Amino acid sequence: MKKLNLLFIGMLSVCSLNAQDISDALRYSQSEIQGTARFRALSGAFGALGGDMSAVSINPASSAVFSQSHASFTLSNVDTSIDTQYFNGFTTSNTSNFDINQGGAAFVFESRNNSPWRKFSIGVAYDRTNNYDDNWNAVGTNPNNQSIDLYFLNYADGKRLDQISTLPGETLADAYTDIGNVYGFAHQQAFLGFESYILEPDADDDANTTYFSNLVDGNFEHDYLYTSTGYNGKISFNMATQYEDNLYLGLNLNSHFIDYQKSTSLIEDTSAGSQITRIDFDNYLSTTGNGFSFQLGGIIKLSPEFRFGVAFDSPTWYSIEEETSQSLSTYDNANPPVRINPQTVNVYPRYKLQTPSKITGSLAYVFGTQGLLSFDYSKKDYSKTKFKPESDTFFADQNAVISNALTDASTYRLGGEYKIKQFSLRGGYRFEESPYKDGVTIGDLTGYSLGIGYNFGNTKLDVTFDQANRTNETPLYNVGLTDAAVIDKTNSNITLSLSFNI
Repeated sequence: MKKLNLLFIGMLSVCSLNAQDISDALRYSQSEIQGTARFRALSGAFGALGGDMSAVSINPASSAVFSQSHASFTLSNVDTSIDTQYFNGFTTSNTSNFDINQGGAAFVFESRNNSPWRKFSIGVAYDRTNNYDDNWNAVGTNPNNQSIDLYFLNYADGKRLDQISTLPGETLADAYTDIGNVYGFAHQQAFLGFESYILEPDADDDANTTYFSNLVDGNFEHDYLYTSTGYNGKISFNMATQYEDNLYLGLNLNSHFIDYQKSTSLIEDTSAGSQITRIDFDNYLSTTGNGFSFQLGGIIKLSPEFRFGVAFDSPTWYSIEEETSQSLSTYDNANPPVRINPQTVNVYPRYKLQTPSKITGSLAYVFGTQGLLSFDYSKKDYSKTKFKPESDTFFADQNAVISNALTDASTYRLGGEYKIKQFSLRGGYRFEESPYKDGVTIGDLTGYSLGIGYNFGNTKLDVTFDQANRTNETPLYNVGLTDAAVIDKTNSNITLSLSFNI
């Protein structure tokens, strides 16, 4: 049975206990197109339209557009194809996920007098805002003298030998746990490197703080497997109203939740002449969290044909908790393998994350009962993402990295619908700018969508196919071995929705 290693915040500041970084901040700051099939068919360009439960997630005034109470439920199948390039190696992987990604209802109440407030609505909606199911494999020869030994050397630098090694009579598992309790995450990594004989101290003295690698420079064969599962979801509690004939106003109070698991496994065949011939390094991360945000929105009919919408999304204030476990094995030709598998779960203190706010402007043209065209533009400044408390030195450093590396990013969504009797034909396009200033670490996203719907009268059935592609460069590790794999990712979705009036 695995032991629990509780890393208490009272012992040291949170910065020495864990290693949150820009990738964590960005993962929970981004959202994906989810929702009903009709919503996805128009690539989410619904901010000025309303009349759809997923439109409520873009503009909370949308529910007041319903003429009567309404509900919808959505099933979606996501196929993810990933091409990975790592130096001279190329691999392809595929995953598939089928799940319920949307459900909700809005209840509409009409005014019974001559009040200019014609109606109001209340509703609740669930939307999956991100899917974390990923699987990719980076295989290739690193020609840059870049080995996993650099990861352990970076963490060991400046740390006393007696703080990263076993005490007399102490087991490796107990030492790993005790070092984590007393000194934290960074010391544990240095301990793994030292006790596996990857590192050697410059002096065999407890006060030694400098180290060298047992590996010889050269080419290193890497086989790195990344697997993640989980999702980010949002439950919105909605209130909206219609004033006279042309103005709709709304408010969402949102409850967010995170469920994310990631495992990485590196097999490194070392360069010729090294005493150690192979290194296996496994890591597992489990993240759970919850958060709160609110949205304000309005829709105005400028004319019978033109509609304009605007919505503000507040920051999301998250509280997040993480657990990790690790194992490391080294092999050589002269001695038995060294295996360090502490069977310990490190449980870290909760930390806070504030994601950036977003503003969305929308314009739609409705040509009678035949169809419509819609356009949404939104902007989010990812450099405003912050770990908290900002008084923590480590978090302050990470926030500076975020501010310097990230920038504001625009999203453009265009959608159209044309009706032929009971059938509706739909299409959409979207473009999302990179949140990185360099535009390379994470590239721009492009996507398109096609859909069809059938109106039975009180019930509607919709189906949509949409696809999006984005390329990014992902370092194998954020410390030491930071060479990146180029990830070309394509998501293909088939979505089926059933909606009906209540």
